[in-house]
Amino acid sequence: MLRRGVIYDLQAKHYGGLSPAHRKTLLQIAESKTASPPASMKAGARLVREWNGIAHVVDIVEGGYRYRDKTYASLTAIAKEITGAHWSGPRFFGIKGKVQ
Repeated sequence: MLRRGVIYDLQAKHYGGLSPAHRKTLLQIAESKTASPPASMKAGARLVREWNGIAHVVDIVEGGYRYRDKTYASLTAIAKEITGAHWSGPRFFGIKGKVQ
């Protein structure tokens, strides 16, 4: 992964990187995307994960996930909040299959 990033940076420096129009388009796409719970998880479902002796409860809500009175777009963001390290959110919460 690091190698790809370094190679991209070298190519961007050599060829000039993304045009402002392409950069704007990509930012618009990224901002318009919201994570949605997997099809098998409906709003109202609850995930519980014990970490370091503390039970962490996440509620599935319309448009995302609710943890400690804050709504998150992804389980990965919540897993990072809990652990302080990058985790795959679905893996951290023990959800099998691909999250869309």
